[in-house]
Amino acid sequence: MAMRAWLLPEYVEDILPPEADAIERLRGRLLELFRVRGYELVIPPMLEYIDSLLTGTGHDLNLRTFKLIDQLSGRTMGLRADMTPQVARIDAHLLNRGGVVRLCYCGTVLHTRPRGLLATREPMQIGAEIYGHGGIESDLEIQRLLRAALGACGLMEISLDVGHVGVFRAIARRAAVGLELEEELLEVLHAKDRPGLAALTQGLEPVSRDALRLLPELYGGSDALARARRELPPWPEIGEALDSLETLLADNGMAMSVDLADLRGYHYHSGVVFAAYATGLANAIALGGRYDEVGKAFGRARPATGFSMDLREVARSVPRESRRGAILAPYAEDAALAERVAELRSAGEVVVVDLPGHDGAGGENACERRLVRRGTKWVVEKL
Repeated sequence: MAMRAWLLPEYVEDILPPEADAIERLRGRLLELFRVRGYELVIPPMLEYIDSLLTGTGHDLNLRTFKLIDQLSGRTMGLRADMTPQVARIDAHLLNRGGVVRLCYCGTVLHTRPRGLLATREPMQIGAEIYGHGGIESDLEIQRLLRAALGACGLMEISLDVGHVGVFRAIARRAAVGLELEEELLEVLHAKDRPGLAALTQGLEPVSRDALRLLPELYGGSDALARARRELPPWPEIGEALDSLETLLADNGMAMSVDLADLRGYHYHSGVVFAAYATGLANAIALGGRYDEVGKAFGRARPATGFSMDLREVARSVPRESRRGAILAPYAEDAALAERVAELRSAGEVVVVDLPGHDGAGGENACERRLVRRGTKWVVEKL
């Protein structure tokens, strides 16, 4: 049986008018919110040489990236699965500024596999990044910007889970954990698999073993942070990480909790990591954190922090804005009518011309009103 020409690949879909309109409205609103805060828009290419696209990003992004051979150079290229490394490259090599740089972006990314059962393989990623500042102040700015962005989308009841990869990294380095064991530990910590964690840490020296086994229990508010200070090893790198988390928790703009077993993007992030959740949604609506290592991988060490989210997912998660229906205008060579149509469109109204021979155009275009001639004037009336 022949393949139907209109079928799309699994987890890939068209975006139809109502959803496309909602996405575009959110995109414009968020980019304007970023702009007035000093974030400059960049538009990276859809594909790059794979070496550049995956530099410093870790194994996970490599698995999610579509690859192909460039017919001009013969080199392997990739279709971007994440725009953040591209923006880091732009900051490091193209802008080449010495001070703090704020950049934002919005575009489609492609994944070889969906992140979940209901996820798309073609998210529309929007995000903001700060380069050139390594202090907690830029982490605070990014989290406040995220809060403002989600509020602008209509998501008001937001909570933030924050962690710090420096805690696990300090323990793993002190214990001289090898790469294979490190990967296994990351997997069981992500799943909060305490029996698996106990088995993997059995051969480690007692201080590191007990510290790793404690991480899944360090979840909550300031009490979890206080327990971490009491029971984790008093190493300087752990103390600095906990200090950063304490500063973030003190910013009462949204509900926040600490999760020291949340190590998503471990090979990519270098400090604070966070995930934003909205009431009624099971999965994180936005992800972010500090990733100072990526700039170093591009040959120019630049501290960086930022966040991103999928505009398609956000648009489906917020109430659809009610909009006035369109206005149906008759087809006529009439200067007064043309002037009135132009006036309405300038005011933001949707005016659809009823082309001859197509009855029912008003219904198809969701027209609720029409232009009719009353004396010498064209006026808008209900259909």
